[in-house]
Amino acid sequence: MMPVKKYVVRLSEKERSSLKQIIKTLSGSSQKVRRAHILLMADVGGPGWTDAQIAEAFGCQRRTVENVRRTLVEGGFDLALNGKKRKHPPRTKILDGEQEAKIIATRLGQPPSGYANWSLRLLTDTVIELGIVESVSKETVRRTLKKTT
Repeated sequence: MMPVKKYVVRLSEKERSSLKQIIKTLSGSSQKVRRAHILLMADVGGPGWTDAQIAEAFGCQRRTVENVRRTLVEGGFDLALNGKKRKHPPRTKILDGEQEAKIIATRLGQPPSGYANWSLRLLTDTVIELGIVESVSKETVRRTLKKTT
């Protein structure tokens, strides 16, 4: 006995033609084109492929196919095709070029008296004390120095 799918894809003729146009022109991101393929193949009014067949044909996981189907049923056609926007977009660059240059120049200078070498913690504290940046993590300072070596 085959398990009954909880989220069944039923596309209208307009949605079907929209997906075919996206695939034909390869418009949008690669994820959008893949989702269009998945939705077309999962449509019960079309080929009605199984999740395993779709996953194998388009080089993705079966779980991806399940997620696209679920999103279509719960969130609608546009959300299933385009995906949802991030709540928190990726962070922009923490330091600008001038701040990076000042950190590197500080590192190349002599460490404070009582210290033989610069440590990341010492350099981070010094950079903040000098007012080069308001706050910065040791990891950001480490990455800045690593880029230049």
